[in-house]
Amino acid sequence: MGEKLWRKNLINIEPYVAGEQPKNDKIIKLNANENPYPPSPKVKAILEGKTIAELRKYPSADASVLRAALAERVGLKSENVFCGNGSDDVLATAFRAFFNSDKPILYPDITYSFYPVWCELLKIPYKTKSVDDDFVINIEDFKEPNGGVVIPNPNAPTSLGVGEKFIRELLENNQDSIVIIDEAYVDFGRYSCVELVKEYDNLVVTQTFSKSRSLAGMRVGMAFASAELISYMRAVKDSYNSYPLDQIAIETAVASLSDEDYFKATVEKVKATRDRTAEKMREMGFNVLDSETNFLFAQHEKLSAKEIFTYLRENGIFVRYFNKPRIDNFLRITIGTDEEMDLMLEKLSEICK
Repeated sequence: MGEKLWRKNLINIEPYVAGEQPKNDKIIKLNANENPYPPSPKVKAILEGKTIAELRKYPSADASVLRAALAERVGLKSENVFCGNGSDDVLATAFRAFFNSDKPILYPDITYSFYPVWCELLKIPYKTKSVDDDFVINIEDFKEPNGGVVIPNPNAPTSLGVGEKFIRELLENNQDSIVIIDEAYVDFGRYSCVELVKEYDNLVVTQTFSKSRSLAGMRVGMAFASAELISYMRAVKDSYNSYPLDQIAIETAVASLSDEDYFKATVEKVKATRDRTAEKMREMGFNVLDSETNFLFAQHEKLSAKEIFTYLRENGIFVRYFNKPRIDNFLRITIGTDEEMDLMLEKLSEICK
């Protein structure tokens, strides 16, 4: 096969780079925004009750049980819910389904780095809009003609969120475009716009079980939208993969949803540790943004992010460093257990002396 036959569409793509995976379990891993606590005990019960014979059968093609559970939780119908292999799969499906205009889609310049990857791969024109010096998204930047809008709320890696007023204004000013609100971290924030699906037929809201429900290893994501938009996403999905979720992922996700008390307690523990860690870091000379996520985005007043990143790594603590314009002096630090964060703070105090 001639090289040009397959390279033409791929040569300019820069694939998404995930956080480094440690090669031993002694590393304190604070670089992938995973939950430091295990899933609900009800998830454990599902896994312990599985038999090898069950693996011979195909899973549900439409994850109907999970969709029903999700719909009930947010006050929608099953026809308003789409499930996929993590929110990355759900977002990619939405990009395929809805972004087909000659006009560019719009999203912030500092945000989830998978968005440009999908645009390049799928040949979707796009334009980034600069967040301000405080990393705040300006609503006025998203009122020009476009082929779609993507807003992460809260944003990553900045950790900042927007409220209902922003989302409503965004939807009102983009009624001829699909607006995707990426809510991967919403359970740690202040506002979810899922309820607005009942009012706006151009809204798609995506979420995940990876962050707040400790199921990153199961890869479970979902979208909420009008029945019409969900039907289009299912048509796209069924055109290349009829079984996006395995049966164990479906059952563990449903089990997780059935344990609301555990979910809320775990989220509150992460938020409390987050706020305590942020305050301690500020005392050491860090500028820490007011996080609405399960991570902190911070820079030191004197030391470079690269220097701190290297020191922590040498001491067995992995955090995320982005060598990119405007954020190359910031670190993104996942919230771990109290013990893990205390060890990180101890190492920070050493280098910040």
